[in-house]
Amino acid sequence: MLVTAAYLCVLTSLAVFGLHRLHLVWLAWRHEEGPAPPAPSSWPRVTVQLPLYNEAAVARRLIEAVSALDYPADLLEVQVLDDSSDETQAIVADAVSRAAARGLRIRHVRRPTRSGYKAGALAHGLQTAEGELIAIFDADFVPAPDFLRRTVPWFQERELGLVQGCWTHLNRDASSLTRLQALALDAHFRVEQAARSRSGRFFNFNGTAGVWRREAIEAAGGWASDTITEDLDLSLRSQLCGWRFRFLEGVEVPSELPEDLAAFRAQQRRWTRGSGQTARKLLGHVWRTPGVPLRARVEATFQLLLNAAYPLSLLLALLTVPLVLAERTELLALQWALFALATASVTLFYVASQAHRGARGLLAGLRDTPLLFACGLGLSLSNGLAFLRGLGGGRADFVRTPKRGDASARYRIPANAGFGVAELGLGLYACAGLGWSLWRGLPWAAPFLALIALGFLAVGLGTLWPSEPAPLELEDHLLLAVDDDRDPTHRAAEGEELGHGEVPVAERVPVA
Repeated sequence: MLVTAAYLCVLTSLAVFGLHRLHLVWLAWRHEEGPAPPAPSSWPRVTVQLPLYNEAAVARRLIEAVSALDYPADLLEVQVLDDSSDETQAIVADAVSRAAARGLRIRHVRRPTRSGYKAGALAHGLQTAEGELIAIFDADFVPAPDFLRRTVPWFQERELGLVQGCWTHLNRDASSLTRLQALALDAHFRVEQAARSRSGRFFNFNGTAGVWRREAIEAAGGWASDTITEDLDLSLRSQLCGWRFRFLEGVEVPSELPEDLAAFRAQQRRWTRGSGQTARKLLGHVWRTPGVPLRARVEATFQLLLNAAYPLSLLLALLTVPLVLAERTELLALQWALFALATASVTLFYVASQAHRGARGLLAGLRDTPLLFACGLGLSLSNGLAFLRGLGGGRADFVRTPKRGDASARYRIPANAGFGVAELGLGLYACAGLGWSLWRGLPWAAPFLALIALGFLAVGLGTLWPSEPAPLELEDHLLLAVDDDRDPTHRAAEGEELGHGEVPVAERVPVA
């Protein structure tokens, strides 16, 4: 009885999250983006910030892309906020020198310490930035030349604080892992962000490929490093101050997806734990701040707590097997109704995000959605624990996500064998439940148990025996000699002087 009650409570909670996804699909369909505004009579001054940390594989490509931005030269400034402690320093210095020789106003900004990490670098650059608008690009993004021409005109709306572009993917079809990541991110941008933006609800800056009004950053208190999702944190604080945000689906910015499972897991844990930290920090403010529309409060709450689906999914996986063993079939209709509500709505959410790719995209979405469910279940242990730890506060590891160009080199994140073993155990646990259900003639549980088994076994095996990603051939190499004898897992203390010591794989950020 206790297992059945807990199972139904978890399934009901997941069904609520599924209904929310269905609501977002409806909002995205109901509201249109609207026509682009005309070009302003006078273009504002723009500062482009490029926060970098040991990005030897992609730094030059980013600087060259930004150098090609089509914007009045006397109104454009570029800051390369370089916290690197490896050969990236020399690559950046050379690329900046070449760009400056072509007439671009560009500066190579170095700090004495990495205090505050990315948030600290952005805040440091803001102190000397000349622009009233601040565009931000991470190292693995490649903005098109017309990016500023298409985003800046929207700031003629005086209350607009941010314009966010839409991520696309340079290596979408590199592997099954990148294909599933692309599907998940398409749903986030083309459904979630589009629905929230068009309907006047809160949504978040994605950390890159966006343009801020400087005044909106400063009015919210500036960048803070007390969470590892500084973008989500600042976004909510700024919107609680009354600034509006706009997402532009048509302004696409290509980027790289992690091709290594360990890198992907670390990225997901960082995002998930950071959302828990931000929920702990700001959820109360969302409901206490006067003047915020109810729809914005509700959507912000779902946004902050959405990753609670991971521990709930883990609980569901754990509870399904004893429910099968108990052969409780009297609640079968209710279980299937809730399960269908939780899964069918999310399936529509993912498939709808592929509408821009035409019929072939929709069919590919239908094909890949079950695999994405399995992948989410397989990551539910590590991500679920990360979210709960974020809610609990404390210190958090910041793990740099390797790019394709260096994923097999010294920056590669070591596999977490503990998680791999635990995930294999959970996969075998689900296999045992699957075998029992088929032997006892209880096929109602077989599809879900098969997904659980597939997800945990695939993630566990991929963690313990990772495949080698294919290296990316760079168009231009400027790589200095690297001492391969240095320990790549060395951790640097916050405040270590740049240029001394090896690149840390993980950093710690204090959380209030």
